[in-house]
Amino acid sequence: MSSAADPLLEYRRHFPSVERTLHFASHTLGAMPAGVAESLAEYANTWDQRGIRAWEERWMGVPSQVAGAIARLLGGAEGTVSLHPNVTSAQDVALSCVTFRPERPRLVCTAEDFPSVLYLYEGLARRGAEVVRVPARAGRRMIEEDIVAAIDERTAVVAISLVLFRTAQVLELSAIARRAREVGALLMVDAYQGAGVLDLDVKRDDLDLVTGGSIKWLCGGPGTSYLYVRPQLAPTLSPAVTGWFGHEQPFAFDTDGPHRLHAGERRFWNGTPSIPAYLASRPGIELVAGIGGAAIREKSLRLTSRMLELAREWGWKVGSPLEEARRGGTVCLDLPNAAAVCADLLAQDVLLDHRPGVGLRLAPHFYTRADEVDEVMARVRTSVERMGR
Repeated sequence: MSSAADPLLEYRRHFPSVERTLHFASHTLGAMPAGVAESLAEYANTWDQRGIRAWEERWMGVPSQVAGAIARLLGGAEGTVSLHPNVTSAQDVALSCVTFRPERPRLVCTAEDFPSVLYLYEGLARRGAEVVRVPARAGRRMIEEDIVAAIDERTAVVAISLVLFRTAQVLELSAIARRAREVGALLMVDAYQGAGVLDLDVKRDDLDLVTGGSIKWLCGGPGTSYLYVRPQLAPTLSPAVTGWFGHEQPFAFDTDGPHRLHAGERRFWNGTPSIPAYLASRPGIELVAGIGGAAIREKSLRLTSRMLELAREWGWKVGSPLEEARRGGTVCLDLPNAAAVCADLLAQDVLLDHRPGVGLRLAPHFYTRADEVDEVMARVRTSVERMGR
């Protein structure tokens, strides 16, 4: 498909590596934008040439610039997003605002959430939390009604994934959000596998807390994650996981009185910001925010539908949802010898991954050409046949 027929291919020129590989791994590590090298070189030069002056002249503005681009992508207002090194840290900050009282000790999550956050939730038992993991049905399918049924007046927090990392199942949030509001519980959504490939709007969906990061669909590499807090909620939250950059005047170095939290976006900051990671993530995040989730979602559904069409034609078992509304940006192929097939294809510069229980995971993105979808599926088929001999 030409760039005239597919306007998103105009952005392909920003990603040189997709001309050297078949890049179908944006659900795990997005392709690197060419601007990253320039951004990191600017960081090194600024440090070298300006020294300590770099903080005031350049670096102090970087977190707000990157957070602002993420807020635009999420449909949030300026100043509603703070940056963190990873989602586990971002959720730790958010959860440190919650007191798990005996009458309201529960955190409701699902058995299909990402392991790192599940480990974090289990650790909350030391603070009096009661973690309720809603189990999946057959095929690792989560049913929204099961989550709603687990939410009651004892629930302090509902912490769920927008898109499940193994199967790419999209959860429909409206009934869950409505039930959380009814009982007075906070709703925290892990959007890591959704933001940048779905049309996510935190205002439209009236979400309390959203976390995610740069590694995957945002093409920002590791080291930059975020926490969105609904602006009406933010002033009522006081994080216990905090630091000097969360203070209203960090450079006053105040140790005499209580910690006075910043009234705005720095309220949820903690220690010194990771400027190199934020600068590395900025080119990709700004590109994705500029395109917008709606346009990326339309193309993603078109390309993944073609992959499912070929899988059906060849009789392959599919682990991701077939229904468009239920499918994120990833197609899971439950094929024989999937781990060996994955290794074989990686050696051929076909970028994808494998997860036990669901098989191969492949994800086109806005920079993917339509002909590459047919090519990658043919390459998978050849490898499966070779590994089965």
